[in-house]
Amino acid sequence: MNIKPISSRENPLFKELKHLASSSQARRKASRTLLDGVHLCGAYLQQIGLPPLCVVSETSVAHHEVVPILALCETSATQCIVLPDALYHVLSQVENGIGVLFVIDTPHASIPEALTQSAVLLDKLQDPGNLGSILRSAAAAGIGSIFCSSGTAFAWAPKVLRAGMGAHFLLQIFENVDLTALIQSSNVPVLATSSHVPQRVYDLDLNRPVAWLFGHEGQGVDENLLSLATHQVTIPHLGAIESLNVAASAAICFFEQVRQKTNG
Repeated sequence: MNIKPISSRENPLFKELKHLASSSQARRKASRTLLDGVHLCGAYLQQIGLPPLCVVSETSVAHHEVVPILALCETSATQCIVLPDALYHVLSQVENGIGVLFVIDTPHASIPEALTQSAVLLDKLQDPGNLGSILRSAAAAGIGSIFCSSGTAFAWAPKVLRAGMGAHFLLQIFENVDLTALIQSSNVPVLATSSHVPQRVYDLDLNRPVAWLFGHEGQGVDENLLSLATHQVTIPHLGAIESLNVAASAAICFFEQVRQKTNG
């Protein structure tokens, strides 16, 4: 296989990769990110295609799950490099995983003028794990568009990608969105969850497109956005807990919509 070995920490390409792996600012500036591990790389190959760059560790070059990935990359203009394990682990955040990662270009789509299909609106969501889980649930529920306000975690950060488990490649993700303008121009109802309202999510007609609005883990949805929502709904629960985790709340909402659609 035509794979270029790199062994020096002073190699310019390795330095560039190290910067991408360690800096969100660098990823945003370069419009590139890292897909870490066999599962994400396989999902990208299946849903999107071949990456610009494939990186493998020395001990994983001959691994049975890596060999077909490298074979595919060799049929294209994909650059393939192999790193000593010590250098590879500088880039990877996956412990005890198979040493393969892709460098990919992060997509930038134009924000639609109005919402016409089911979507998810995220207001200053901070935790990468929560964001990735919401993306995964949305993709599983057949929701195709995610709109993130400024202040929301970077959707293409490695931690978000790992939590999303390939969901990114099934979604259109828009960042730095003016959610106020988006809600005001929406052609579908906008639903926000709140623990302080009587209307239950189960009592709404969800057999239609809706936009789900979720907010910051601690502060919730901004009051100005909340006032623009078509409905505020609650998820009833029995235990003495004030509220649910935002990713759990989102999953319940999405799959109540799925239940209503599949039950006719």
